[in-house]
Amino acid sequence: MKATIERATLLRCMSHVQSVVERRNTIPILSNVLIDAAEDGTVKVMATDLDLQIVETVSASKVETPGAITVSAHLLNDIIRKLKEGSQVQLDAADNRLEIRSGRANFKLPTLPRDDFPVIVEGDLPTSFELPAKQLAELIDRTRFAISTEETRYYLNGIFLHVTDEDAPVLKAAATDGHRLARFTLARPEGAAGMPDVIVPRKAVGEIRKLIEEADGTVLVDLSASKIRFTISGEGGVVLTSKLIDGTFPDYSRVIPTGNDKLLKVDPRLFFEGVDRVATIATEKTRAVKIGLDKDKVILSVTSPDNGNAAEELEAEYGSDGFEIGFNANYLKDILGQIDSDTVELHLADAGAPTLIRKDEGSPALYVLMPMRV
Repeated sequence: MKATIERATLLRCMSHVQSVVERRNTIPILSNVLIDAAEDGTVKVMATDLDLQIVETVSASKVETPGAITVSAHLLNDIIRKLKEGSQVQLDAADNRLEIRSGRANFKLPTLPRDDFPVIVEGDLPTSFELPAKQLAELIDRTRFAISTEETRYYLNGIFLHVTDEDAPVLKAAATDGHRLARFTLARPEGAAGMPDVIVPRKAVGEIRKLIEEADGTVLVDLSASKIRFTISGEGGVVLTSKLIDGTFPDYSRVIPTGNDKLLKVDPRLFFEGVDRVATIATEKTRAVKIGLDKDKVILSVTSPDNGNAAEELEAEYGSDGFEIGFNANYLKDILGQIDSDTVELHLADAGAPTLIRKDEGSPALYVLMPMRV
């Protein structure tokens, strides 16, 4: 294989694919990326961790000898990053070595044969639909903070996607860790009818979010009950394929309260800042903040056996009976950070019941937060 690629093109491509590669691998070839140069002047770069794979196609300045080779992902990325801006990078593979030349710099890296490189077999992906990249980005941003990191409840380690036909056909995304729940609803895309319920793993969610950061246009989503593939068009295009979590997501609709009759309306930014300030002295382990509700005001307070106490009063819109409720400050801040308007609605019942939080009635995003004893 012998090909010449512009540094900026190769660097952008490597930054996309190398984050899939784990730093520590028991299988040596999983530390490598596959570089495949074709006669038509395109170069495919591919990385995998056996659960997730990314393939990006870029245009080479020239391909002299087509061929494929695998080489250390992180090493190659570091080398290209340190080469001069605007330079051309020549890749020349021969005798189990990849020679990288750029200007007067010359590197020779060990390689492994392409035949050993594992490829995820997609199989049949019967459901296919398109989503605008910006809408997919919002769907991920509004839900992924609630994904559980607890490995024992592996079925919560991702975003749950499913379609329902309640009032209108919709696609819903949900994530929960047992303490809070985030749900995002959008109109069901054409082609998504009858799709299986799927759980997209946390790592795949993070990678696809990074890839659509620069993307305009739409993302093509193909899926079956066990695999999902995202195709992001654009120059050359990037294809991310991931296995899905094999498990059953709990029926989360049961925890969304419908009868919470106490309504608090407050500025989410002021609320966030107030919670952040009083939580400074909260005990690391619990991060509990007490919220005292009274007519048109909220009193935030924290009492810590080690650090003393803190309190702050905020103006708010509240007309129900006064009571106190406790929340984990970090969880509350995570949710408030998602609200991009001047008011946020908190629908409360009592100190022991889950609280519903949303921008307003028409908002596609909805959050549920479990209270804490304080």
